[in-house]
Amino acid sequence: MKECWDEQELEGAILREMQGFLLELGAGFSFVARQKRIQIDDDDFHLDLLFYNRRLRRLVAVELKIGDFKPAYKGQMELYLRWLDRYEREEGEEAPLGIILCTGKKAGQIELLELDRSGIHVAEYLTSLPSREVLKQRLQAATERARQRMEFTAAEIDR
Repeated sequence: MKECWDEQELEGAILREMQGFLLELGAGFSFVARQKRIQIDDDDFHLDLLFYNRRLRRLVAVELKIGDFKPAYKGQMELYLRWLDRYEREEGEEAPLGIILCTGKKAGQIELLELDRSGIHVAEYLTSLPSREVLKQRLQAATERARQRMEFTAAEIDR
């Protein structure tokens, strides 16, 4: 993508690469809608992307943001998730999840906002490839998180 772009261009690029994007999300994802219109009290809102995950049996809302995470994104996503839960959730499905994709995460803000309790997750996307050293650090951190999750899961199973 060119140096200066907006959310619509980002969304268009994702849709052009939908198959690859769905594979990146993981197994079981199906595309539901782009710019899903949500009308509340005569106000129109538009959820960037809406997916359904067959394995999780729930809708997954994705909001694309340019720049770093902002606390206001939580309120926006909570509104969307509650609307989806009330008007789109089918019998037997789990509550919808939200993913906010932005270029930077603010770990302290995300922790204090307790986004996981709201079913909201924040993920970063890259607009350019980071240096080899940064990639190495991120891979090591991801490996450590995965190891800790596996140990936690094993401990839970042993109980």
